[in-house]
Amino acid sequence: MTLGAAAIIKPKYEGSNEHEVIPIPIIIPKFTENPNDDSAVTAVRKRVKFRGLDDIRIRVLGSERFQIGAVTGYITKRDQDDGDLLKGLGDIDGGLVLGAYSAFTFGAFTFDAAVMEKVTGDDAGPEFRLGIETSRQITERVSLGIRVGTTIASEDYMQTYFGVTAAQSGRSRAGLPVYTPDGGVKDVFVAVGSTVDLNDRWLLKAGARYGRLLGDAADSPVIETKDQVSGTIGLGYRFSWWR
Repeated sequence: MTLGAAAIIKPKYEGSNEHEVIPIPIIIPKFTENPNDDSAVTAVRKRVKFRGLDDIRIRVLGSERFQIGAVTGYITKRDQDDGDLLKGLGDIDGGLVLGAYSAFTFGAFTFDAAVMEKVTGDDAGPEFRLGIETSRQITERVSLGIRVGTTIASEDYMQTYFGVTAAQSGRSRAGLPVYTPDGGVKDVFVAVGSTVDLNDRWLLKAGARYGRLLGDAADSPVIETKDQVSGTIGLGYRFSWWR
């Protein structure tokens, strides 16, 4: 089993120039030291990919070449105290994310498309995410993955997170004007992730993501910066019940 802890560093809200840290545990069970382990637990572990707090993918059908699966995750709450531009606008509840995805691998590249929507808390409408990724084993102990993509947001989503209603404008302490964005391309992004086996026991995982808000999202009066940088870092320790 590998046990450890990780931290997600992300903007306080989409468009924020301040960051928050969210701790998460690392728990990776394994019931044999055989590298060809095909146990049920190993099979489940290989089906799950963590792309972010709001984008955890679980392969349901298919193989490594073509797959269809479910998306889950969590969108954190946006508090009106998260930034000066938000004061008076009210809070937006966090909530559980559900959705579906499909992916196709051609050569060294995997192309994928996903639809996801927050299903609890304040209704926000769906998002659609498209991406291309590739990975490589750099050395025996170091692997590296690179992913680029874009997010298309529905009109409801854009209004919830980037819009300003007449009522909100009247309450805004920053004097924000009424703003009604359309649905469309919300951002483009590039992400890099790496796993490093420091030794036979210690495992390091790290990743960084840069996103750029576009279109009506970038023009929103609630935005402090269009540049969105986030990252993850985690350290795990492998141990055996039999040692």
